[in-house]
Amino acid sequence: MSGHSKWSTIKRKKAANDAARGKVFTKLIKEITVAARAGGGDEETNPRLRTAVQAARSANMPVANVDRAIKKGTGELPGVHYDEIVYEGYTPGGAALIIQCLTDNKNRTVADVRHLLSKHNGNLGETGSVSWNFERRGEIVIDATGMSEDDLMELSLEVGADDFSLEEGEGTLLCEPSSLQAVQSALEEKKIKIEEADLIMAPKTTIAIEGKAAEQTLKLMELLEDHDDVQKVYSNFDIDPDVMAAFEG
Repeated sequence: MSGHSKWSTIKRKKAANDAARGKVFTKLIKEITVAARAGGGDEETNPRLRTAVQAARSANMPVANVDRAIKKGTGELPGVHYDEIVYEGYTPGGAALIIQCLTDNKNRTVADVRHLLSKHNGNLGETGSVSWNFERRGEIVIDATGMSEDDLMELSLEVGADDFSLEEGEGTLLCEPSSLQAVQSALEEKKIKIEEADLIMAPKTTIAIEGKAAEQTLKLMELLEDHDDVQKVYSNFDIDPDVMAAFEG
């Protein structure tokens, strides 16, 4: 499992407590609102909205919250206008960062992101400085308890995914972005429990980070993810599993 995939696993575990769940809901509501504003309130004709609503369901968000967020996006209810901004930069040790934000105040957000990076020995880069090293992929995380790698490989082939990984009873399937809904539907038909399904930015290459830089990188990732205006953070770091486990603990 790549460093960033392991980080995603840690993130899901940390999101289990009530305080973290509240932040998860806030970010999901923003995404649903923006998706509905951009492509309409019908999940069948708006793939981005469908993905966002499915993520909300996976997080056990109340249906009423989802409906309200959609109506704010379509204008049926008053709501805040959010701008989508993507920042690029580097972690301590030189790993790439893609920071996706939804904000109602661009000046505040860029100042906060720049402050977090500089305070924790990272730095902000120019647009395009690291995005060339990432590609958009569909990612589905499933409960793979009791599955072997051979089992997961067979399942991956059956549902139309083109890559997979297995870690601690959790399976991750990757596919083309356009195939995400089809792969998810195929898994649902097989009664496979889906933990998370989303479009991600997957790194093409990784960079190993060790020692103090590794610890600083994980702390920076946590602080960025925790910021209210930050929706998602992607990186291509590769950090020793023991260091990751110690941070998780």
